[in-house]
Amino acid sequence: MCPLLCSAQIKSAWNNPEKTLSDAERAIALAARAHADLICFPEQFATGWDPAATTHIEDENGSIVGRLRDLARNYGIAVLGSFREAHAPLPRNTAIAIGPDGSILARYAKIHLFSPGGEQDAFSPGEEIATFSVAGMRFGIAICYDLRFPELFSAYSRAGVDAVLIPAAWPCRRIAHWELLIRARALENQFFVAGTCTTGKTPVEEYCGHSMTAGPGGEILSRAGSGVSCMTTVLDAAAIQEARTALPTHSDRRDDIYMRLGETR
Repeated sequence: MCPLLCSAQIKSAWNNPEKTLSDAERAIALAARAHADLICFPEQFATGWDPAATTHIEDENGSIVGRLRDLARNYGIAVLGSFREAHAPLPRNTAIAIGPDGSILARYAKIHLFSPGGEQDAFSPGEEIATFSVAGMRFGIAICYDLRFPELFSAYSRAGVDAVLIPAAWPCRRIAHWELLIRARALENQFFVAGTCTTGKTPVEEYCGHSMTAGPGGEILSRAGSGVSCMTTVLDAAAIQEARTALPTHSDRRDDIYMRLGETR
């Protein structure tokens, strides 16, 4: 069980989904030619991430998800994309996993909204984790700012995932945190963590890519530069068991104690 993941580090055409999705198709074609099983795009990649967005808000029958489903089906590859999902009272920042047959495998709404940017004023937070399987591996989904909250990744560990995928718009000025947190989340849970970040400058921020995948020992397996790229990484499930056998932190956890220690007295 060794799925091949492609992290599509692309630049968003600001609020121009048609242009960005054309670029995305080129990345999907490259990934398919490389025999990748799954391709992951950055946060709100079709439009560019905007914490105050009021446009291009769609449901799963909209043009963005519809185009991604067609591309997954046409190229025979699983796709993880992110979009502004219609929801009451406010939209959600949602990632959607699509199978190689175009079927929807999972949906995840960003749980931790980026309060320093006021994202909570324009979006509703999610409340559930989401998992799906591709090429025999079980994946979880988180989005950008979620990376700062280890409790979410612990929940995915308890759910039995082998890897967590993170579409992101992580700015250049905090890129050191990006690597530190990806490695930490992978090491403490002894699974794969793959972050796919955008690149380029938008009205919101400047981004410099550095998409990366960390293995269950916290080691960096692949790291992109600052430009547009389609980075591939083999996810070898055997490495998870090797890490957990060598250092059995999973079996040494004391969840019963942790819950008690967190009780209000």
